[in-house]
Amino acid sequence: MTGGSNVRVVAASDNSEKSVIEQNGINTIAESERKGRPRDLFWPWAAANLSLFGIAYGSYLLGFGISFWQATVVGVIGIVISFLFVGIIALAGKRGSAPTLVLSRSIFGVNGNKVPSILSWILTVGWEIVLVSLATLATATVITQLGGDGGVLTKVVALVIVAALVIAAGVIGFDLILKLQFWITIATAVLTVVYIVIAIPHIDLAAVAALPAGDVPAVIGGFVFMLTGFGLGWVNAAADYSRYLPRSASSRGVVGWTTFGASIAPVLLLVFGLLLAGSSQELRDALALDPVGALAAILPIWFLVPFIVVAVLGFVGGAVLDIYSSGLALLTAGLRVPRFVAASIDGVLMVLGAIFVVFIAENFFFPFQGFLITLGVPIAAWAGIFIADVLLRRKGYAEKDLYDPKGRYGSVRWAPVALLVGGSIVGWGFVVNTYAEWLGWQGYFMDAIGGKEGTWAFANLGVLFALVIGFVGYLLLGRAAIRREEAAADD
Repeated sequence: MTGGSNVRVVAASDNSEKSVIEQNGINTIAESERKGRPRDLFWPWAAANLSLFGIAYGSYLLGFGISFWQATVVGVIGIVISFLFVGIIALAGKRGSAPTLVLSRSIFGVNGNKVPSILSWILTVGWEIVLVSLATLATATVITQLGGDGGVLTKVVALVIVAALVIAAGVIGFDLILKLQFWITIATAVLTVVYIVIAIPHIDLAAVAALPAGDVPAVIGGFVFMLTGFGLGWVNAAADYSRYLPRSASSRGVVGWTTFGASIAPVLLLVFGLLLAGSSQELRDALALDPVGALAAILPIWFLVPFIVVAVLGFVGGAVLDIYSSGLALLTAGLRVPRFVAASIDGVLMVLGAIFVVFIAENFFFPFQGFLITLGVPIAAWAGIFIADVLLRRKGYAEKDLYDPKGRYGSVRWAPVALLVGGSIVGWGFVVNTYAEWLGWQGYFMDAIGGKEGTWAFANLGVLFALVIGFVGYLLLGRAAIRREEAAADD
């Protein structure tokens, strides 16, 4: 029994004794197991994005050299639009009752889809590493402020505890994740409100108002950063949590609750983060080294322990969804093991990556930015293609053919693969990635718009180009194929 079986994995409800560990892998969810309502999607997406790290994004956004009002507009629009993408892709989960990357096979073919599956796996594992590293760094910083030793031993203990929580939830699976995310949302929301109340006196409205406005390239760069930092980091997991919904569930509700649940906290936290970071250049600089640790530095001693709780819970909420989806992506890419084994493998990689970030890397923001830009380009192209497919498709999926290279969707569909590759090539050509030496090859088309040192150097237009190429290209090239599929289903 493996998560990569061609028809379906035996579900827990099929066994005489219900297993604690979710037995579903990348199979289509059985009719008897579909449950819930669209509003249930609010909790996993709210918990995954309700993190004090959202405040740190205020500093990163101001780093593009734009004013508070410019940052607020592009930040709010970027967050909401990017999570609207997630909501639209979540529709596919309701229609097909299978993971996101399995449904993507209807576009790229069963074997051709291995390319976006591997990209998705790398992205989700990367985010797991980021979130667990942040939780570890924040814990060590707060322990130091409490008068303890925030050195190597503290970081090791914190990493072990956080990683154990994330891996356990990822291994046990869907039902535990939904319950966990509900309580994480409640606890984190309450403690975050307390943090905001305490931090308000540190806001200097005069300093915020004095921030100079940036030019158009800077504004666009900030907007693209919001897209990649929020919704585009989740599009590849969008259907993983809507796949259990009954197919009669409201489509509008799926899109709306996903978008609202994922957006509400980041929007509020970003605006507060802009006010806080805009008040102090010193705080903006500190956030680049240790985002949440810098936020802890302004707190009174009595709130530092609750602060650890809210910080760790926020990061665990996001990492739990990532490890669950990364395991599914690994299975879709072709690994034939049970789902919980795939999640365990990703957990090991998550720990190894976190060790590098926490104990070896000298700066957090630079590798983080480089990671977002590099993978943001192909994921944007894939998202554009998938969103176009959802909008074009009028009927459901042929379930068995999603697992059969000889079926309706074929082995490799070269037109969508070409759009993904072409969008990525164009996209990487129009981004400048100076955050790591090995990424310096990007930006090879920048001479057409002023070069790597020009006005548009850090606008990251390549992400937008990749998104548009994928979306428009598939609208033009995919329509006929979808109509043929749907006509064949009527025969």
